[in-house]
Amino acid sequence: MTQDNEEAADRPEGPEKPAVTVARHPRSYRGSLYVYPVLSRRARGISIGINLNPDKVCNFDCIYCQVDRTTPPVVRRVDEALLRSELETILQEAKSGALFDRPEFRAVPEPLRAVRDITFAGDGEPPSYPNFRGVVADVLMIKGAAGFRDLKVILLTNATLIDRPRVQDAMRLMDADHGEFWLKLDAGTTEYYRLVDRTTFSFAKVLANILEAARVRPVVLQSLFMKVRGAGPPPEEIAAYCDRVQEILSGGGRVSLIQVYTVARRPAEPYVAPLDDDELERIAAEVRRRLPAVPVEAFYSARLA
Repeated sequence: MTQDNEEAADRPEGPEKPAVTVARHPRSYRGSLYVYPVLSRRARGISIGINLNPDKVCNFDCIYCQVDRTTPPVVRRVDEALLRSELETILQEAKSGALFDRPEFRAVPEPLRAVRDITFAGDGEPPSYPNFRGVVADVLMIKGAAGFRDLKVILLTNATLIDRPRVQDAMRLMDADHGEFWLKLDAGTTEYYRLVDRTTFSFAKVLANILEAARVRPVVLQSLFMKVRGAGPPPEEIAAYCDRVQEILSGGGRVSLIQVYTVARRPAEPYVAPLDDDELERIAAEVRRRLPAVPVEAFYSARLA
């Protein structure tokens, strides 16, 4: 599954929805190869993304993926020294305010003109990078040295690899720094999981990994729903999804938030389309009804607030 620290550029729920359009989230910035700032609807400000998969290799092949895999990658390996330099530069720009003098961010409204997080995201599954732990350690050191000690670090992950010891080591470093883990859960049944996520990893393994991670610390669940050949997920799929989340909770897992959202940029498959606002809200309302103990935030298509 590809990751993006702004996986859909749209607007969150609420009575006021200012129309700040951010339909593009290129994973490049002024020649940078690995580190990129974006205006993020979920962060409600600037999120600094780190792309550890510039080769565009991923262990999911989601039908809704918004990474352009029709063009070859610019680079196929990670130069960690350059990554560190890019992160230092962007943090310096953010601290001085120079970031918001750039044409890319000059029009950002005042309430959003702040760096909210650093997110491991990008063009694939971040923990698949062999030295993931080492890069996590570097990021934590760099942000502290730059004066952003309290800036949270987020891992976006499809949860397939988080049971591996080297990945768990990296997650413990993030735990000690109050990091966050946003885990993908797009389905309630194996059949729907196979339809939308297209991977050799079993649904049972993903669910088991989410449960184990959530037993250690609260996690955020990211759940993307869409139209497939003109139809949204059937009610029985949403019911099954809620059942899977309830099983995580009943098993001792902690879920701090569920993000319900839809497609916002061109997906991998032409038969995939975003849900209409009312369709997405019906899903969010059903998730709230069935899982009253967990906060649910809905994100609609097209605009950011």
